[in-house]
Amino acid sequence: MGILDDKVAIVTGGGRGLGRAHCLALAEAGAAVVVNDLGAGVHGERTGDSPADDVVAEITKLGGRAVANHASVGDWGATETMIADTVAEFGRLDVVVNNAGIVRDRMLFSMTEAEFDAVIAVHLKGTFALTRHACAYWREAAKRGERVAGRIINTTSGTGLFGNQGQSNYGAAKAGIAGLTILTALEMRRYGVTANAISPIAATRMTEGLEVGAELEAGAGGFDPRDPANASGVVVYLACDDASWLTGQVLRIEGNRLGRLQGWTVSGVYPSRSGEALTPEELIDAVPVLYGAAPAGRATGVGQ
Repeated sequence: MGILDDKVAIVTGGGRGLGRAHCLALAEAGAAVVVNDLGAGVHGERTGDSPADDVVAEITKLGGRAVANHASVGDWGATETMIADTVAEFGRLDVVVNNAGIVRDRMLFSMTEAEFDAVIAVHLKGTFALTRHACAYWREAAKRGERVAGRIINTTSGTGLFGNQGQSNYGAAKAGIAGLTILTALEMRRYGVTANAISPIAATRMTEGLEVGAELEAGAGGFDPRDPANASGVVVYLACDDASWLTGQVLRIEGNRLGRLQGWTVSGVYPSRSGEALTPEELIDAVPVLYGAAPAGRATGVGQ
C-alpha cells in the first residue's frame, strides 16, 4: 500500500529532469499520474520529442497507472481541458505539480520583449492557468458537499527568492510563483486545498553548464546532492493526507537537507521624529541608521 493510493496527480514538465523524477515517485507511492510535457527544448523550441510517452511507458512497465498529455501550460484552454480529461480518465483529481519551465537568459538591458514574455508565459502564466482550473474544479466539488483534499505543489527557485544575474525574466516569474503560492493557500484553505512551493537544487537540462549546487558535497555511498530525485520525496509528502495542515509555505531542498523559507520580514523600523510624514531631509539621516551604515557624525540609533 502506498501513501498516495487512489490519488490522481498531474505533473507539468513531467518528461524530463525534476518532472520525470516527480512522476516516478508519485506513481511508486500509488498515485495515477498525468504526465504533461510539450516535448520542447530548454528555450521552449519544439523538438519533436515525446518524453511524456517515455515516462508513461516507464510507469506502466513498473505496474503503475499513467497517461501522457502534450499540451502547452501557457495555453489557457488547453489547461482547462487537461483538468477535464484527467477527471474523465481517472474519475478525480487530487494533486497538481506545476513544474514546467524554460529559460532564455540574458542581461536585462539586452533582453527582448519576446524573451521576457516567453518565460513568463510558461512559468508564471502556466502555473496560474492550471492552478486556476484545478481550484475551480475543487471548489465546485466542495460546494456539492464532497470531501476535497486538493494539493497544489509549485516550483520556485533560488533565482526568484534570492536573485541571480542574467535571469530577470526567470527570476521575476519564480518570485511571482512564490507569491501566487501564498495567495492560493489563503483563498483555497476553506475548500480543503493546500498550496506549497518547493525550491530544489538539481542538475537538469536547464542548469547544464552552470555552477548550481556546486557547493554541495557528495554523500556517503555515492549520494548525489544534485540528483533531481532528491526533491521528489518532498513532493510526495506534500501530496499526501498527512500534509493537510501545511499550506502557504516555500521549502528549499539542497541535497539531503530540507529548509523552511520565510518571506519578507520587517527587520528594523525608523519612526519619524515629528510624528508626521517622513521628509527627504530627515531620511538623509534615517535610512543609513536603519541599515546600520550611518556615516560618521550622523545619528547612531534608530528612532532617536
